Parts: sequence; structure tokens; C-alpha cells
Amino acid sequence: MKVIHLISGGDSGGAKTHVHMLLQNLSRTPGVEVTMVCFMEGPFSQEARELGIPTVVLPGRNIFRTFHTLKKMILDGGYEIIHCHGARGNMMGALLRRSTGLPVVTTVHSDWRLDYLGRPISRITYGTINTIALRLLDYRIGVSDAMTDLLISRGFDPDKLFTIYNGIDFTPRTPSMTRSQYLESVGAHWPEDCVIAGIAARLNPVKDIPTLIRGFARARQSCPKLRLLIAGDGEQMGELKALAADLGVAEDVCFAGWVSDVDSFYGALDINTLTSLSETFPYSLTEGARAGLPTVASRVGGVPYLIDHGVNGLLFEAGDYETLAKHLTTLASDATLRTHMGQRLYQKGKSEYSLESTLQRQLEIYSVILRRKERNHGRRDGALVCGAYGRGNAGDDAILEAIVTELRQIDPDLPVWVLSRKPSETRLTYRVNSIYTFAFPKFLWRMTKTRLYINGGGSLMQDVTSHRSLWFYLFTISAGKILGNKVMMYGCGIGPIHSPSNRKRAAKVLQRRVDAITLRDTHSKTELESMGVTQPKVVLSADPTVILPAAGSEVIDGVLESEGLDPSGKYFGFTLRPWPGFDAKAAIFGQAADYVWEKYGMTPVFLPIERRLDVGAAQKAAMYIKKAPYHILHATGSSDHTIGLFARMQAVVSMRLHALVFSASQGVPLVGVVYDPKISSFLSYIGQDLYTELADLTYEGLCAQIDAACARIGDTEFLSGGVDRLRKVERRNSETAAELLGK
Repeated sequence: MKVIHLISGGDSGGAKTHVHMLLQNLSRTPGVEVTMVCFMEGPFSQEARELGIPTVVLPGRNIFRTFHTLKKMILDGGYEIIHCHGARGNMMGALLRRSTGLPVVTTVHSDWRLDYLGRPISRITYGTINTIALRLLDYRIGVSDAMTDLLISRGFDPDKLFTIYNGIDFTPRTPSMTRSQYLESVGAHWPEDCVIAGIAARLNPVKDIPTLIRGFARARQSCPKLRLLIAGDGEQMGELKALAADLGVAEDVCFAGWVSDVDSFYGALDINTLTSLSETFPYSLTEGARAGLPTVASRVGGVPYLIDHGVNGLLFEAGDYETLAKHLTTLASDATLRTHMGQRLYQKGKSEYSLESTLQRQLEIYSVILRRKERNHGRRDGALVCGAYGRGNAGDDAILEAIVTELRQIDPDLPVWVLSRKPSETRLTYRVNSIYTFAFPKFLWRMTKTRLYINGGGSLMQDVTSHRSLWFYLFTISAGKILGNKVMMYGCGIGPIHSPSNRKRAAKVLQRRVDAITLRDTHSKTELESMGVTQPKVVLSADPTVILPAAGSEVIDGVLESEGLDPSGKYFGFTLRPWPGFDAKAAIFGQAADYVWEKYGMTPVFLPIERRLDVGAAQKAAMYIKKAPYHILHATGSSDHTIGLFARMQAVVSMRLHALVFSASQGVPLVGVVYDPKISSFLSYIGQDLYTELADLTYEGLCAQIDAACARIGDTEFLSGGVDRLRKVERRNSETAAELLGK
């Protein structure tokens, strides 16, 4: 693998560190040959040579001469990929793309719209050229998920974006000085038992150190042991010292100046902080992670991708010093919490943001680019997925995640398009192209380009909630087939379809326009048979979401802690939804919550699947709770967080199908409350027998089923057997899709 890197050569800061580290390690990798071309001589190129990076400098302002020199160098040298960095590199890469026929990728180190602030001429020239060049290249790499999200939000194709992080070496290091020695060396004469918060940053406005000092001063009022250590230099030094004096904390704030001994600095801290107004992904976060420090940081750029709020650190909105003060107080007052958060951050940093993972990720990106170069781009390609997506329902979102996951396992280079009510959110969350559900011209045009249309998961073929939605899905199925796609209904449920005309219409479309249907339960198979649908290939499979994993235990510990719940506590889950007849039964659920508390000592926790609706239902039931210290979650987060939370329940009562699926997948005893046949169908399918029709629900009956569910706690063979079978048959979903794609 031969790769040529193009960069101006005047770069500094994070971009410089990233490029030097990456190329130094790539050049040491067997089977990889890299060359760096700079367009000016200077410290950047000199340091690169000292690091052993093969470096060529092509100085001068004659663009055409440089272009011809590079073109000859690339073609004669047998290079396979052109990798650009920055405006001048991107411009040259755009010129070389067509003339060399090689794939061109650029690493986007910062927001290019902000690169030339305060330099209007450079912004008009280099800024405009860079903006155009970025659109002309084949692939782009964001130096954090936040940067990739920014690129997606600005209209770049998610299928041609990659993410990489500024990795560091997580090999354990021993600081050259002890904590007391280091503090003495910087003139901080503080007591040994003090709690030290610190930051390493340039002292300029974008780092917003004044917010840190204000937050520290507020926190110290309730935590007299708290101290603040600021490492770095810059134009704001005098202003910041004056602010500390004005707030009466001058003796408790130490300005350590420029830090060369990074290990000793972080070794002296108890809490790492970041207060920036804007960031991509700062090295100071990974340095703090390597030191095992809990972190309080502003919610900017790529920061939330490393810092899981409440799990391995605490986040606040940039400039909000009062919330910052609360977070500092929380950590300063609890040594155990500091230890737990620091350990979790270290583990996440080591696994995802180490130098080794950065190097491996870059090699993977190159491999994907070379593999896609060989793909036949002249034929139809890709899949279009349609379902009830972008509506804030955790179950539907999980279905989409599972389908996208399985499609990428079948073909990692398959372009995936999704119809969604909120396409911008869908693009960002799943890194797929997305079209607004009812943008008919756009999705019909896309259907002329794709190979597979998927009517994706859930109960789309029903007319209980809406006749129009059924008609819409039938229309898209017909359009997909007529416009040249194979058509698949993926791990879906069928019915109930009550209207005779709707049943006739649905049967006609499914019979004529669908190639294969995979079903999530036996009831759906019976429903198809009763409608006379015999032509498509029908396969009994399972709900796609059973393949999704739960988040790690340490992550769920942090989520529970952030909700004020003890991670080692005993909890009983309730998932309710508004439905005709629910209000008359709300009291029963509230009384049952008291029952599980009094009899089993389990705290009732209400977990929503569709936040907009389910929280209100939980609040209605909670009005009837008299004794139990219940807790209502207003959101469960991502799919893995949601599944992990259900895994922490001792048992679950649910009206929502996917709460039952998630719980069953984790071996949690279940009680279903049936408002729709899909609930009883699923439970029967996995061999569970504890369910009651909503209309027939009584307090005594529900308590009896709760007792039966609690009796099954720990019965792994019974609880997991049905779900293990589900996971095995679920493979039929992806196997059928692979068959239709010709894989």
C-alpha cells in the first residue's frame, strides 16, 4: 500500500501532532509506504524528518509546475491513494484526482469556515478554494465524530465519510515527579489533602478560562479543599490572574505556565477540566483519560463522544459556570465517584482513542477506499429502507439500527438510504443517507438507482392506527418493484388489517410486488395465509432488534448514577403507553408499583419506549403510588443504553412490544399487557405465558402474574431458551436480504 500525503507544511497544534504521529507509525508498519509532500520548508517538515517520516518539499508559488511535478511523482512512484490535509493539500488533491485516476481522501482537522477568521483576504482566497476542493474529493475523514457530524450536516455523503481520533499512547507512564514535588516546582503551596482540578490549555478566549475560574470560585464556597491548577500560556494570563484576585481565590489558583512535563502535571490532578467554546477533539481529554482522571467539560465538538455524562465525567453547556461549579462540587465531595469515573474514562480511552486504535482505523480506511475503487459503479447499487423512522420511538429506532447493522455485515460498502420523518437526525445517528418520508420525487428517483427496497420491521401492515399509513407503505412497495428493485419485508409483523377493502388491497400488492417476507411471529404467518398471500417467499424469523447488544455494565452504572439510582439496587420495570382504556387501568399499575416495593423491596422504574407518549402514561400511573419510591426516566438514550437499562430490571411489566423484546433478550422475566395481538404473539412465540388483555386487567390478576414472573428470576434455562432460538432464526432476515442482493 503506497500513500502520498499532501500538506502545506506550515501547520501547528493538533493537526501537526496528528499528522506527525500518524505518519511516523504508518511508516513503521510492514507493507505500508508513505511519503509526505509539503509545499514549504519549515519546522513542520524538519520535525517530520527527525521522526523518520519520508518528506519531500516542493516550494514555490507556481501551482502548475507543482501540479506537474506531483503528477509525475505519483504516477512514476506507483502510489495508490492521495491523502490531503488542509486547504493547499485539498486544492492540489482536487487537481490531481482526475489526472491520476487515484482516489483522493482528505482529513478535515477543523471547521474550514472558521479557519481564516480575522484574515479576510485569506478567507476569500484560500477559504473559497478549500470549500470548493472539499466538494470535489472522493472521501473525507473527520478527526472526531463531531467533525463527521458537521460534514454530514453540510450535505456531504455519509457513505463517503470516515471518522478517526487523535490517538495517544496509553502505555502506562510513571511521572518524573511526585504530586508534592510537582506542586512545589510550580509554586503551589497547598495542603496534602486538597482536591485539585486542573486544565492544560492555551490562555486565549476560545478556551474560556474565565468560566473555569468563576465556576471554581463558586464551587470552593462549599468545598474549601478545592484548588485549581492552570497550565498554559497566552495573551489572557494577566486578565485571568486579575479575575482570580477579584473573586478572592488568588491563593487557591496556580498558573503553572507552559508545561513540558505532561505526565507530572496530570499526575498532580484529581479532576481534569475543559471549558472551551469550540473544539474538535482536544488532546487534553485523552491525556486526562490516560491519567484516569474524571473530567468536567463543556459540551462542544467531539467532547460528548468521549465523555459520557454521568458515566465517566460530567458535561455542561459552554459558558455556564454555575453548572460547572455544581459538577466540581459533586466530584470534589466524593472520592469514590472520582475513582469510578476516572477508571471508566481510562478504559474507554484505551479501547477507542489509543494510538494503536488510531493507526488501525487509518489502515482500515485505506483498505475500504481501495476496495471501493474496484467496485463496479456503473450498475445499480444500494438499498432503500422504509419504516416508521424519525418519530422518537426507541423500538422503531432499534429496528432501523439492526437492519442497517445487518446490511453492512452483508456488504460493508453497500450505500444505504432511509426514509425518515427527521432525515437530518437519521443521517447523523446512523451515518446513512436519508430522505424525508413524504418527499415523493426524491425517493422515487432514488429507487431507480438502488437494488433492494426494504419495508423495514415493525407493524407497518396494519390499519388500526391509520388507514393512510397502510396505503403509503403499499404504494412504496409497488413503486420499489416497478422501478426495478428486489422488494423485501424485513422481520415484520402483519395485521391486524380490519377493513375488507384494505385486506384485499394489501393482499394484491404483497402477492404481486414482494419477493420475500420475513416474519417476526407465527400470528403474522397465519394472517398472511388468511389473506391468500402465497407468491412471495415467506420465512419465519424474528424481530431484528434481538441482535442488538446492551451497553457495558460500567456505562449503565453511570446512567443509573446520573438518574440518582444506586447501580446495585433492585428495580422493577414498567413500560406503559396511552391507549383507549388505559386511563381506567392506570390505578392498577400504580398499585402494582406499591406491591412490588412492599413485597419484594424492588424500586419501581418507569422506562419509556416512545418518550412523547409513554412518560405521560407513567405519570398517570404514578399518581396512584402511595408508598414506593418510584422513578420515571424521561428518556433511555441510545439502543444499547435502553437495552442495558432493561437488563438491570429484576422483572418487567410492559404494554410495549420492544420493551418485552429488549427484556427478553437479556433474560429478564416478563409480564405483558396486551393492547395489540403482536404482544401476545411475541410472548407465545418465545414460550412465555404471562400476559393479560388490557381490557381484562385487574389488580389481583396483575399481582399474581408479577409473583409468577418474580419466581422465575434466575431461571436462566427458561428465560433464555426462547430468546436463544429467536437469535438463531433472526439470521434468516439477513440471509434473505443477502440472497436478494446476490451475496
